Amino acid sequence: MQVQLFIPCFIDQLYPNVGFNMVKVLEKAGCKVNYNTNQTCCGQPAFNAGFRGEAKDVCSKFINDFRGEDYVVAPSASCVGFVRNYYGKLFDESSIHHKTAEQLGKRIYELSDFLVNILKVTDLGASLEAKVTYHDSCAALRECGIKKEPRVLLSHVKGLELVEMNDVETCCGFGGSFAVKFEPISIAMADQKVTNALATEAEYLVSTDMSCLMHLEGYINKEGKALKVLHLADVLAGGIN
Repeated sequence: MQVQLFIPCFIDQLYPNVGFNMVKVLEKAGCKVNYNTNQTCCGQPAFNAGFRGEAKDVCSKFINDFRGEDYVVAPSASCVGFVRNYYGKLFDESSIHHKTAEQLGKRIYELSDFLVNILKVTDLGASLEAKVTYHDSCAALRECGIKKEPRVLLSHVKGLELVEMNDVETCCGFGGSFAVKFEPISIAMADQKVTNALATEAEYLVSTDMSCLMHLEGYINKEGKALKVLHLADVLAGGIN
C-alpha cells in the first residue's frame, strides 16, 4: 500500500527521529511511503489562536499538498484530529475546498489507528525490555477516538510491561497556547500527570503525541525526575533493522 507521510512542525524541528522511526514502522508493515517536501503546517496553531484567515491560508496549502487518494499518516493525533474535525468549519459548502477537505478528513490517520484499523497489523517485531506507562492525549482520545490501538500495539512488544497509571485520561496540561497563557495551571497539570506516571514505577512514559511528551519532558527534566518519554513510533521501531 502507498501512503503519504505528514510530519508535524514540532516533530520536523525538534524530534526528527520520530519521523524516521515512523517510516521504518510503516515500511515494516508493508507500505511504500511518500514524503512531499513542500508540506508545512496543518494550520492548527493559527486556528487555535483565533487567526482564522491566516489558518485558512495554511490549511488550503495543506489540502493542496495532500491531494490524491492515498492515505495520509501522521505521528500526531492532535494534527489528525484538527484536520478531521475543524477543516469543515473553515471550508463550508460555499468553499471550493469543501469536498476535498471532507475527503481528506476521511483518509488521514494517526499512526496507531492506521496500523491497527486499516492495515490490521498489531505486531511489528519490536522489543523493549522495560516497564512502560501510557498517556492518552486529549486529541487521540476525544477527537480521534483512539484508546485501545496503542495499547494493542504495545502489548505485542517483546519484553515490554505496560502498567496503567491513575487518571490516565486526564489532560497533561499542554494544550498548545494554553501552556503559555495559563502557565501555573499547565505546570500543575503536568505535575499531576508525572506524579501518576512515577507511581507506576515505569521507566518510560509513552504516547501518540509528541506535543504532550514535549511538555511533560520539560517538567520532568526541570524537576529531575527519573522518567523518560518515548513516542509510540520510537517503541515500535525498536528491533527493526
